Amino acid sequence: MDPHTIDAQQFEELRPQLRGVAYRMLGSISEAEDAVQEAWLRLSRSDRDAIANLGGWLTTVVARIALDMLRARRARREDPAGGHPPEPIVDLDDGSDPEREALLADSVGLALLVVLETLSPAERLAFVLHDMFAVPFEEIAPIVDRTPTATRKLASRARTRVRGATPMPDPDVARQREVVAAFLAAARAGDFDALVAVLHPDVVFRLDAGPAHVRHEIRGAPAVARTALARGSRFAPYARPAIVNGAAGLLVRAPERPLVVLGFTIAEGRIAELDLVTDPERLTHVVV
Repeated sequence: MDPHTIDAQQFEELRPQLRGVAYRMLGSISEAEDAVQEAWLRLSRSDRDAIANLGGWLTTVVARIALDMLRARRARREDPAGGHPPEPIVDLDDGSDPEREALLADSVGLALLVVLETLSPAERLAFVLHDMFAVPFEEIAPIVDRTPTATRKLASRARTRVRGATPMPDPDVARQREVVAAFLAAARAGDFDALVAVLHPDVVFRLDAGPAHVRHEIRGAPAVARTALARGSRFAPYARPAIVNGAAGLLVRAPERPLVVLGFTIAEGRIAELDLVTDPERLTHVVV
């Protein structure tokens, strides 16, 4: 068999992992695909005989590309305060589309991606590669131009910030759907007390403001309930259940209104975090 064909087959087998690394680094499906494609181009120009571990080599290459993309994004001042809003991965059918299922397998929760955006590029890379993909610090260190000990400290700082900022989500998606359905029913009925009951007392509601990437946060169950009723009750009838980054969520397509995606973090049976994505540029890949 042609060596190029063998490489292509192996690359396709590794693509989900490579895309997962890039998506966690960049929070963007399109940029993640660009990073993976660039890794393929670099492989095609490399001496294949000098690569002992193709998976490790490609993971390192994708990580370097993603790190460069993050740094370039910041240098162009594209990151607003709080980071670049992530692109959600949305599935309406929950399992009927193998390609969407593969994307969902690569995803992590929107809330975690928001926290990752607050890390420095080097911290994010160290955390993603080590904590999510078990890459040894000795292999990560050359990518970030640090010693293994310094790289370990990068990951430790990132880990502390992540654990302190994100609640542990309930793993049962069916139960998540029940909580989201209760939220939607209360919003449709205009029932303030029912909304408060389904929200965690310290709930955080993050709203983006479109192409400017300005992000607003509303905290506390009463304030979030009031916002949901004031801004969202008239659109609640158009909401459809969806899987958003592997968790229960909603997709809203109201007549003559732009598409909206709402991701939820359900913890201890109540809504701990909500992420509203309205920016059309970040929803171009969503199939309604």
